Amino acid sequence: MRWIEVEPAGPLNGCVHIPGSKNSSLALLAAASLADGLVTLEGIPNIDDVKLIAQIGKDIGLTITRRPSGELVLDPRYIHSAIIDPGKASAYRASYYFAGALLAKFGRVTVGFPGGDNFVSRPIDQHMKAFQALGATVEFREDHYIVEAKTLRGADIYFDTVTSGATINAILAAVRAQGRTNLYHAAVDPEVVDTAAFLNGLGARIYGAGTDRIRIEGVPYLDGGRHTVIPDRLVAGAFLMSAGITGGNVTVKDVIPEHLGACIAKLSEAGLEMEWDENSITARSTGQIRATRVRATMYPGFATDLQQPMTALLTQAKGKSIITERVYPNRFNHVPQLRRMGAEIEVRGESAFIQGGRPLVGDWVHATDVRAGTCLVLAGLAAEGCTRITGVEHLERGYEDVIGSFHALGAKLSLYEREMEQDSRAAGMA
Repeated sequence: MRWIEVEPAGPLNGCVHIPGSKNSSLALLAAASLADGLVTLEGIPNIDDVKLIAQIGKDIGLTITRRPSGELVLDPRYIHSAIIDPGKASAYRASYYFAGALLAKFGRVTVGFPGGDNFVSRPIDQHMKAFQALGATVEFREDHYIVEAKTLRGADIYFDTVTSGATINAILAAVRAQGRTNLYHAAVDPEVVDTAAFLNGLGARIYGAGTDRIRIEGVPYLDGGRHTVIPDRLVAGAFLMSAGITGGNVTVKDVIPEHLGACIAKLSEAGLEMEWDENSITARSTGQIRATRVRATMYPGFATDLQQPMTALLTQAKGKSIITERVYPNRFNHVPQLRRMGAEIEVRGESAFIQGGRPLVGDWVHATDVRAGTCLVLAGLAAEGCTRITGVEHLERGYEDVIGSFHALGAKLSLYEREMEQDSRAAGMA
């Protein structure tokens, strides 16, 4: 068993450089399969999800090499298979991007059902709707699905709901389809824009990314090229919240402040002093967190991936705060863990009601996904005594070096490993 111990360290202060976006990286790595030449990607974080994609790439003939400089070089010229191992696909959610990326090249793609952070279920119906609109058939099996199309032809696709993943997947499939594809009710997330910018750099013809209508003119091939991934706005947001929960002063560097507009506004509303310039943001505690209401929704609204760490922050606000989750209504697995630490939170439907101002006390808690792990680290920073967090593998899916990053700000985090039977308390809890 592995766990992270978090001990009180007082206010966090200092600067932290933000890595490349995890969510954007996963799309870019699959999108590189569309190219007909070498692709170089800069800023891709060295996290477990990326390592898993490298394993999948090896299976299908996609070579991924990390240079000493940190950049990744991908060679898609010798991809010989479009069968993604169901076991590996189920280990991370973004495996579905390989369906869109490989469909035009091979005409038939087999992919295991997506895994990763499972908030009861992450539907992929809008992905399938897009593929079918482009002329593909979809067959569902016990542990995988098969997408097949002799020829992909451009189409008008109307999404029933705003979804970043399906928008990106539709772009991937349409880039090498014949004719024009129009996406309506498309997601406007920075990760969508980043994927489109990467593909356009290879010779794709994608227009309107960042708006709710995207037009794609299909092309017969794509060149190789170079691209730098956008910064991870979600990691940046969590570090800004760490300033509030510890009463500190934290600056995140190498960010795009426009990507964090809703987060900046909500943290200001909660009582933090916020300053920003072209590529950095500073959060400064005023000594008191104010209760507030948060509605997690699609970009440009407050990000669902910041809902969980925001919950930890609001446990320190005197009065009642309400967090409503509109993207994944069941995304509250972190709440029972916070209750173990003394938080007073009640979940009703898609909302969590937080009676803040209660002291948190360290305990054994378990991270069920990346952002829940971040939430528990923040809670541990504010708690009395030592907090021990299991489910470390989830944090490693989203952070290249979670221990080192928090150490840079003065936090006391340590990673431990022990045979599970030697700690029956933790085994029973997890």
